[in-house]
Amino acid sequence: MLTSKQRSKLKSIISTAQPIAHIGKEGVTDNLLKSISDALEAHEVVKVSILETAAEDPWEPARQVEEALHCDLVTVIGRKAIFYRYSSREHFVHLDID
Repeated sequence: MLTSKQRSKLKSIISTAQPIAHIGKEGVTDNLLKSISDALEAHEVVKVSILETAAEDPWEPARQVEEALHCDLVTVIGRKAIFYRYSSREHFVHLDID
């Protein structure tokens, strides 16, 4: 569980980054989950765009990703979701969010 200070730090880290994936009308698919999971392993924090065709409420697919990947949903801002998961990669330089 992330603290509000950690959430704020993660939002500032990812603010200028481009989304690594898009959730569209097909919703949360296995290929999408694999892409997001790989990106989380590589970067620890990622931004995902939720297209207008995906769902009425952007929190819905964001929560599905959070549950499926066992990651933290930092926040949903507009139609962009931010996810965080500590990387299990050996010799990885981890983000300093404390």
